[in-house]
Order: sequence, then C-alpha cells, then structure tokens
Amino acid sequence: MKKSYRVKKEAEFQEVFTQGKSCANRMFVVYMIEKPEQKHFRVGISVGKKIGNAVARNWVKRRIRQSLTELKPQLKQDCDFIVIARPSAAGISMADAKKNLIHVLHLAKVLSDDQFAK
Repeated sequence: MKKSYRVKKEAEFQEVFTQGKSCANRMFVVYMIEKPEQKHFRVGISVGKKIGNAVARNWVKRRIRQSLTELKPQLKQDCDFIVIARPSAAGISMADAKKNLIHVLHLAKVLSDDQFAK
C-alpha cells in the first residue's frame, strides 16, 4: 500500500485508539474513527510479540496487507482504522485471514454490507 494509505505516527495511532470505536473477533481487533475531510481511508497494522518472532509477525502483516489490498474498493473511504492481530492469528492461512478480516471489518462498519454477503 502507498504511504498515503497508512497511519504511521504514534499520535495518529493514539487518536484512533482514544476517540475511535472498536470491534473484534478471534483473530483481529479493529479500531475505527471517521474522518469526513479525508479523500481515502488510512490503515495501521499492529502485530505484537505474542504472535512470535519477527518472521512470524511479518508473515501475518503481509497477509493482512494483501487482504486489505483485495478489499480496497469495498472499504469506506472517509476513515482511519487500525488492525491489531491477536495471538491466534499466528500461522493463519491467507483464506482464513481474509475471511476473519472481512468479518471484523463488517462489524466495525468499515466494509460495505453487500460485499459481506458474497
């Protein structure tokens, strides 16, 4: 994803955590805050050390990024959101990662309803 689609700064992460709403499932937690002045969504990804070593954490991050890239047209454009991987996401397959991500993004109302039914 391009840099303009990322939440990178600590202050931006904290703003989403403190002012945003959260939704979760077994694999992921999503914090979301609406930003009507934005042209497109921005996403931050957090994978903690409970997932495993650096290789395992990067592996999970790549799966999250790929899923979000595939879902990009269906995502709400005027928001910032953060995806946090839970320890159960370690070793997850691409299909399971995408399925669980779709579920939690639908709960957080970041993904449109008609795409969830597919």
